Amino acid sequence: MKAIVINGFGGFEVFEKKEIPKPSLISGHVIIRVKATSVNPVDYKIRKFGPPIAPAFPAVLHGDVAGIIEEVADDVAAWKVGDEVFGCVGGVIGTGGALAELILADAKLLGPKPKNLSFEESAVLPLVSITAWEGLFEKGNIQAGNKILITGGAGGVGHIAVQLARWAGARVLATASGKEKQTLALKLGAEAVSGRSEKEIREAALVVFGSEELDLAFDTGGGSGFEIAIALVKRKGKAITINGSGTFNLGQAHSKSLDLAIVFMLIPLLYGEGRAQHGLILKEISRLVENGILRPILDPEIFSWTKIGDAHKKLEEGRTIGKIAVRID
Repeated sequence: MKAIVINGFGGFEVFEKKEIPKPSLISGHVIIRVKATSVNPVDYKIRKFGPPIAPAFPAVLHGDVAGIIEEVADDVAAWKVGDEVFGCVGGVIGTGGALAELILADAKLLGPKPKNLSFEESAVLPLVSITAWEGLFEKGNIQAGNKILITGGAGGVGHIAVQLARWAGARVLATASGKEKQTLALKLGAEAVSGRSEKEIREAALVVFGSEELDLAFDTGGGSGFEIAIALVKRKGKAITINGSGTFNLGQAHSKSLDLAIVFMLIPLLYGEGRAQHGLILKEISRLVENGILRPILDPEIFSWTKIGDAHKKLEEGRTIGKIAVRID
């Protein structure tokens, strides 16, 4: 089968198209005809830096997939040939990736593709939706009426988190840079939007909530964003990030007895733990999409997989609105 592979880590030029063996069906798995994938930061980080979670060379990258099931193992009852599915199923050590005509996928990791979305629209959802769900509901346990901050409210994880939080009845203050992204965050359900500095967020929170202190902050960027989240959350509140890399002084978190949490949604894919939960989350995401509660925002430029280097470059340079979809032609 045809695939886009890398045989070394580095820049946008490392991708090459070649023939590789098609995957063989194994117990508990299905084989999917790939229709689309998306670009997440983890994809370009693996391409650039490699280990410890990179697949072996020739490596096929990208975890998000939307496509049609072509083969089903005998012990899989949940799916049948012809089903349209989506999920985050590979692109890391021990798996194949979605930059290929076919991909082997653990059946437990999949959800039914939303009927009202294209394959490209569906392919941008899995990683960011699962990450947002785990952050808000599993780590954050958000409740109706909670006053929460979501940093990067127009980004990949952020734009899903804003919609999920509003669906749950929380009151959302989002950060975003630039008028276009701020307008998008408001359209998605944020009550207010601000710049990214602590001063701007405090001022916006005081206006919309009547208080600078928040019940929960969900940081989708890491670094200074996580530090600001810690600073703004009330005593015994929650601060959650999806990027815990860096050096942090947790003295303020200690003094306020905060609950701190980090979301790394690739754990089930890397270690085989809790894979069925991802499938359940995606089933609920599909239901929310079909009921008009949740919608993905796609960058206006949809890339062919033969231009995957250009897609990576656009995301790395921060020139996207929403998520980048990639069509497997």
